[in-house]
Amino acid sequence: MQATRIIAIRHGETAWNVDARLQGHLDIALNPKGLWQAEQVARVLADEPVDAIYASDLLRAWHTASAIAQITAAPLVASRNLRERCFGSFEGQTYAELEARWPEDALLWRKREPGWAPPGGESLLALRERIAATVNALARQHVGGQVVLVAHGGVLDVLYRLATGQELQAPRSWHLGNAAINRLLWTPEGVTLVGWGDTRHLEEATLDEGSA
Repeated sequence: MQATRIIAIRHGETAWNVDARLQGHLDIALNPKGLWQAEQVARVLADEPVDAIYASDLLRAWHTASAIAQITAAPLVASRNLRERCFGSFEGQTYAELEARWPEDALLWRKREPGWAPPGGESLLALRERIAATVNALARQHVGGQVVLVAHGGVLDVLYRLATGQELQAPRSWHLGNAAINRLLWTPEGVTLVGWGDTRHLEEATLDEGSA
């Protein structure tokens, strides 16, 4: 069977994650905790066979991927197509600010209307099309092998929906943790879910530090 194993990872934490502020295509770097998370996920992947690492070119994803590349020695390739959803004029705003400034648009955003886009931004339909095409193109290059994709919460959300058949409007019941390990299997028929939301490497590291 033609198949490619995929390890999909959301970038480490940023200050804007903590503030619940939409980042979109704005280039926000990792905070100290995010840098630590990147180191932990890199360590746990050290013994994994990795043919290539593909990462969003935004700093928060690129720095997370760079930590993985350094320890696995796998080639690292930037891909603008793995960027977060573009939120247009919503970018830089907190959830509370969105509710206050654009209540009607904020409602459509919360309801996950597939065809709606923030002013100057990207719809969920467009995001899904972009991510599906990108994953297909990258996975086809590594049939029989394994790749790491380092991206963003919105990208990981789309991957989960593609793998499980969840509609774009379905409420999210799955976790999109920073630096969590998510495993998928790609075939020409699509992607399927192998494992999701593994954060043991983060929890165990915290416990080890506390007991030292």
